[in-house]
Amino acid sequence: MKIILFSIVFLIFSYFSINFLSKNNKLGFLLLFLTNEQIHLIKKYIFPYRFIADQQYKINNLEELVTPMELETIYRSLPDILLKKSEEVNLSNNYVMNKYKLLNGFYFGINDDHAGSGYIDFHEDNIIVLSVRGVLVHGNNFDKSFKLKQIKNNIDEFINLKHFKKSHKFSIKDLLVHEGTIYVSYTEEIKENCWNTSVIYANFDYQDIVFEKLFSSEECVHSQNNKDNEFEALQSGGRVIVFDKENILLSIGDYRSRFLAQDKRSVNGKIIKISNTNFNYEIISMGHRNPQGLYFDKKKNFILATDHGPDGGDEINLIEVSEISKNEIPNYGWPISSAGEHYGGRDKKENIEKYKKYPLYKSHSKYGFVEPLKSFVPSIGISEIVKIGKDRYVVSSLKYQSLYFFELKNKKINNIEKVEVGERIRDLVFNNEVLYLFMESSASIGVIPLKS
Repeated sequence: MKIILFSIVFLIFSYFSINFLSKNNKLGFLLLFLTNEQIHLIKKYIFPYRFIADQQYKINNLEELVTPMELETIYRSLPDILLKKSEEVNLSNNYVMNKYKLLNGFYFGINDDHAGSGYIDFHEDNIIVLSVRGVLVHGNNFDKSFKLKQIKNNIDEFINLKHFKKSHKFSIKDLLVHEGTIYVSYTEEIKENCWNTSVIYANFDYQDIVFEKLFSSEECVHSQNNKDNEFEALQSGGRVIVFDKENILLSIGDYRSRFLAQDKRSVNGKIIKISNTNFNYEIISMGHRNPQGLYFDKKKNFILATDHGPDGGDEINLIEVSEISKNEIPNYGWPISSAGEHYGGRDKKENIEKYKKYPLYKSHSKYGFVEPLKSFVPSIGISEIVKIGKDRYVVSSLKYQSLYFFELKNKKINNIEKVEVGERIRDLVFNNEVLYLFMESSASIGVIPLKS
């Protein structure tokens, strides 16, 4: 009993002494007994919130010296990315979300300079998180660790500050970890100012990952000199999923060169199957604008793909696996058919010629295309899609900052349930009955327990 009482008194004394010393930067009686390393360890493991506060102070000072983009690349050399459980959020329909904010290392968004975008996946029981600038971390049990450990990697050999400075829209596009292999997609500068979506891969390792090129297209879309005089790096697709033991699937956007989506010689505006063994690829569907979500439902033998539409017309599409490798590639209509409109609409003078080339008919089937399972008008800023139960799925939203739960039976979507989250949701993963979200408005990870 005396030992326990002494320990409690010692911890209380240490806490207030360390707080006093750290705030006032003065020497004191405590330093006669504790080294700087011992003080650091006590703050880090016994009083982690004090440690986090100190680290945040250093981060804030560093932020004043460099841009957010440069700051994120600097953090690649540090060992830990700090987490803080910021709040428990009560969502609609009895959903509850725990929110964990990344305090450092994730500073730059794809769409917003002041946010932090990233992607998540799992390796065994460890969450793997990758920022859009190449900060790669892992961890588990957030409530106890308060940190994610960095994994050394060579991503900057493929995309780096040189490319990010050309535009914040050039970035890493997705992360996939599967059976000991890690895949990363990104916007690659194939030639000077000429871009397309590529994939690197490596054996997964918690200490050091050395990536190699898996897929890179010979064609590219020039950011300044192209057929339609339009370029949009955000329309790059980039979602990567497993198809089978020898192949992955990759979605590639049209980069706003709309005509490419209907060109069978181009990979743009397509979903392609890439071999892990001989690196060959095959187009499995076409007529896409900016496919940002993919899910392969092996039990039902179909692929669900979300397509980020123009002004209106976000889509959920179904690709029959049985139709793959047949003579005719399934065509989903972009930019001939869409429920959306070109930005500015049909009354805008600058759009007259655009509608002649790309009419955006409201029917798909009438013009020989596959109808979407669902079109969202207005657009929700659709992103990832995952399965959470026998016939239940969920899709995430950037623009409307929400989750959309739904049932899919007999190739029809029913019972759509909108759950507002209040942040742009870049990525989703469903693991062990829990839905994980990467929320880029605040660079946070959301954790929502679900019942299937």
